[in-house]
Amino acid sequence: MMKHANQKFLLGSLLLSAMVLISAGGVWAMGSRVPAVGTTAEDFQLTDLAGKRQSLSQYRGKVVLVNFWATWCKPCTTEMPAMQAMYDKLQDKGFVVLAVNELEDEAKVREHIQQHGHTFPVLLDSDNKVANQFGVFGLPVSVFIDEKGVVREYIKGGLLTEQVIRDTVARIQKPDLVKAASLQ
Repeated sequence: MMKHANQKFLLGSLLLSAMVLISAGGVWAMGSRVPAVGTTAEDFQLTDLAGKRQSLSQYRGKVVLVNFWATWCKPCTTEMPAMQAMYDKLQDKGFVVLAVNELEDEAKVREHIQQHGHTFPVLLDSDNKVANQFGVFGLPVSVFIDEKGVVREYIKGGLLTEQVIRDTVARIQKPDLVKAASLQ
């Protein structure tokens, strides 16, 4: 009987702690509402592996893939080669990848990125603020943002392939190409 009461007390304490963290906007709070497709993505600033501050808004005029990931996440690391390949092929055509690492040690992230030869910008979300801002719950999450800063796709899970990225970027860029062609 006493053991059962202790377990109930412990569970209650854990739930109360989680509620306090969530209401206080703590690091472990669940993500806020997922940004709706068609709405402007909220700007953010994070530090990259070179120690330089980067913001989402500095990439206006480009299609941006914001990918939330971690080294321990197998689906995350499985989709990264496709992200790298499409970054290499499309960066001269107005496409950028921002790989936002959640809550991991910078040295561990740096080692992983160097080991796999990734060259796209890697940003450190050490307090999980940006992941929460984008409603991230579970990894990986990929958010495609158009040239004007509007969310065009929100993909949960390890679904990115070169074809998915190519098709999504083409779909996002196409309205501008169609508009430009009709003006000629």
